[in-house]
Amino acid sequence: MTDHADLPYRPNVGAVLFDRAGQVFVARRANFPNAEGPAGGWQLPQGGIDPDEDPCVAVLRELAEEIGTDRAEIIGEHPDWLTYDLPPHLVGVALGGRYRGQRQRWFALRFTGTDSDIHLDADPHPEFDSWRWAALRELPALAVPFKRPIYEILTASFARFASGETAE
Repeated sequence: MTDHADLPYRPNVGAVLFDRAGQVFVARRANFPNAEGPAGGWQLPQGGIDPDEDPCVAVLRELAEEIGTDRAEIIGEHPDWLTYDLPPHLVGVALGGRYRGQRQRWFALRFTGTDSDIHLDADPHPEFDSWRWAALRELPALAVPFKRPIYEILTASFARFASGETAE
């Protein structure tokens, strides 16, 4: 068996998509067994970076693939790459079994479309089955435990874009 520490991190981008009111797009994973529960079934759009792909291009491509629209403009970027490790029971299963976790570049984006532009079924194998707008401060409580620290960092980093929330 491969040692978890010997596996690389998958290069990835993530999108914190703000609507005009400063709320954040969150989507419920289609394959999550406790999707109605308060934590874990909801996440932000994210996905892999293709070889030699610019992360700014990748984040818009991932939005189009995962939520059916790239009607957004980049308004901010977290300055550091953030990493997370998969829990032991997912190593060798998730991410094609080839990675220990992900190394992510996160962007804040302003949604320039309307709710009717969002199509979770744009891909033949949709990642999400439901979506909603949420307050930025809700993100950590919605995340699976192993992603929660990243969502806490993003909540602080992008607070200036949220409605009714202030940066620290």
